[in-house]
Amino acid sequence: MEERMLTLKGKSFQNFDDAADSILKMISKIVDMNTIFIAKNDKKTNRIVKAVNTKEVLLDEGDELPFKDTYCKLSVDHGREILVIEDITKNDLSQPLQVTENLGSGSFIGIPIYYENGDNYGTICGLDTNNINFSDQHIEIFETMASLLTYVLELDKANQQIQTLSAPLVPVTKGVAILPIIGEITASRAENIIHTALAKSQEYDLDYLIIDLSAVTHINATVSEALLKLANILGIIGVKPILTGFQPVMALNAIQVHADLKDILIESTLERALERIGFTLVKDN
Repeated sequence: MEERMLTLKGKSFQNFDDAADSILKMISKIVDMNTIFIAKNDKKTNRIVKAVNTKEVLLDEGDELPFKDTYCKLSVDHGREILVIEDITKNDLSQPLQVTENLGSGSFIGIPIYYENGDNYGTICGLDTNNINFSDQHIEIFETMASLLTYVLELDKANQQIQTLSAPLVPVTKGVAILPIIGEITASRAENIIHTALAKSQEYDLDYLIIDLSAVTHINATVSEALLKLANILGIIGVKPILTGFQPVMALNAIQVHADLKDILIESTLERALERIGFTLVKDN
């Protein structure tokens, strides 16, 4: 299975964070506002996911406030239409908020970001301590980028699902599971596989994890090293790794990177790996 990737103006993005960062920088070059940011909310807390400050730092990535006390809530409550507040001290919605008192003056523009199913992710917004007369171009840019971020969110979610489906960890019995790896292995997929394998190994309290590579279509030295690293890390946390479908190219790469294979069991097939740890496959008559 292939990872899908968003391409914008010739640049490819691996995930939502990557695309969001580039989008904010693009908006910042076009819209003369101090701070452009993306916030995510769970209806209780509003967290700044990405922020670009051109002069004064008004917001930083990771900043959190109660959702009810933010301009982002005003934007979400406003619905799918963009919310424009040219003077936060004179607007009936923004004037009572503590954040307005803290800023003293300024302008806000914001529009919600939605998933395709209609659930709200958060908002993409602009904030400045100066009063700004927003143009039709400002509004169009924010509306366009909000729509684009909806697409990126869905793309990111689809990629995560693909990663999970192409490296599912399958419990066999207590203490034993199989991790069949399917398709082309890229560096990013290798990292994802490592994190998944370690997390699931501890969750299932595994003694053995059989990593089946027989359906891998392409692998290089970097990825080989990552998978061998996984096998060694599993050993450190008390899980015995067994590699099956170990391809000749991996063996050559292991030699090139001086990988230590002495503590890693390697079997030609999944059946032989199961037999190695005491399982017998019996055909029904």
